[in-house]
Amino acid sequence: MPSARTMEPLEAPQAEAAGTWTGSIDTNCGTIEVELFGDEAPATVASFGHLAEAGYWADSPCHRLTTQGIFVLQCGDPTGTGRGAPGYTFGIENAPEDGKYPPGTLAMARSQDPNSNGGQFFIVYQDTELPIEGGGYSIFGRVTNGMDIVDRVAEQGVDGGGADGTPAAPISILSVEVTQEKATE
Repeated sequence: MPSARTMEPLEAPQAEAAGTWTGSIDTNCGTIEVELFGDEAPATVASFGHLAEAGYWADSPCHRLTTQGIFVLQCGDPTGTGRGAPGYTFGIENAPEDGKYPPGTLAMARSQDPNSNGGQFFIVYQDTELPIEGGGYSIFGRVTNGMDIVDRVAEQGVDGGGADGTPAAPISILSVEVTQEKATE
């Protein structure tokens, strides 16, 4: 089990982030590149960029892998416990009405409270259907390169052989960078 780390609470971002953004999630297993959907999920993308700029996820383990029923790698909690948060929360946006999340989807993790989005997110590695009761889960991007990294972690399964828990193949976020793409004329 990774050692728990504490973080000072952060202030919520002051603006939304419309437009197209890209990101690089550098991990100990390689880089995962993402496209972020600022037009569909502007508050979520603004928060993701804000946390990246603050270095919130530096040396942060991906603490949860699910291999049965739903197929996600969950990251974004610097404490490694699944209970860490940046000190602010926000609501759901851009959740699919049918609850279907294809491979490569980048979405926010949350509790039962629909206004509990914070810093934790997940990457879907196989077709997954999640409950729509309570509002669903915010899709804010997709993986454009590096799904092979997530797939390799998923293939190794859960530590101890269960269907939901710490990945057997440790993966940690080293840093995250977010860049706004220039609009084409």
